[in-house]
Amino acid sequence: MYKFLDIFFLVFHTLLIFFNLFGWIWKRTRKINLVTLLLTGLSWFALGIFYGIGYCPLTDWHWEVLHKLGRYDLPNSYTKYLADRITGLDFNARLADTMTAALFFVALAASLYVNIRPLIKKYFISQ
Repeated sequence: MYKFLDIFFLVFHTLLIFFNLFGWIWKRTRKINLVTLLLTGLSWFALGIFYGIGYCPLTDWHWEVLHKLGRYDLPNSYTKYLADRITGLDFNARLADTMTAALFFVALAASLYVNIRPLIKKYFISQ
């Protein structure tokens, strides 16, 4: 069962990361992308007050599964873990954290832009 959960979290968390990064591109997914980005930010920064900045419950749950499978040498960063696991390399943790934060804020800015721009056009420009 834990092997299944490991694969489940690996796939689901990876898909969520990619959706956060690129979901703003397609008109049909823009609103839900903004929601998932805002929830991610709330987790990182609001729950982060209590659990440490960057806290993610999915990471926490995946780490519990991996502990049950005997893995205890886990990094603080899920993106470092993911990059290491997928490539077999040992990525720099600071680089992984910096890239994660930078790409999150770029995706959030893009999502805010594509979600708010139509409202601005509709209510302030086209009149």
